[in-house]
Amino acid sequence: MTDTDYVMTDEDYMELAIAEAIKASHLGEVPIGAVLVYQDEVIASAFNLREALQTTASHAEMLVIDKANEKIGSWRLEDCTLYVTLEPCPMCAGAILQSRIPRVVFGASDPKAGCVGSLTNLLQDDRFNHQATVEAGVLEEACGLLLKNFFKQLREKKKNKQNNDNNDPL
Repeated sequence: MTDTDYVMTDEDYMELAIAEAIKASHLGEVPIGAVLVYQDEVIASAFNLREALQTTASHAEMLVIDKANEKIGSWRLEDCTLYVTLEPCPMCAGAILQSRIPRVVFGASDPKAGCVGSLTNLLQDDRFNHQATVEAGVLEEACGLLLKNFFKQLREKKKNKQNNDNNDPL
């Protein structure tokens, strides 16, 4: 078997999504990354930019869908697989349905906002005209640790700032 015969796995693509999430964390963004794959080729990648862009829809999934639409010249992303480090929220799940992505693979579950199994499962609700297959928990621990560590650091920064403010004599 040569290098050109290697077929990427869900874990390989999730590693690429994790790399995108790490880029987000370096910018102070919530570390969520996404890649969109068509015919075994990554056609788009993105990470959260909500703080930088100050737009509600700047989630990794929304950005990667927009990039893929532009790349292939169509709003339909049939025959694609979306890899994302965190379970999609209702907005992103809606965009996934609207773009006709047939398969979604995510890492960590989101018990507070996840709509691909945690709170509800919009992607497999047969009342919609489109459904997607879902693979949950791929590299779940690594994806979850990114988020856990990010929010831990955020809380520590906030606590340190409060302590510094309380010690300020002015």
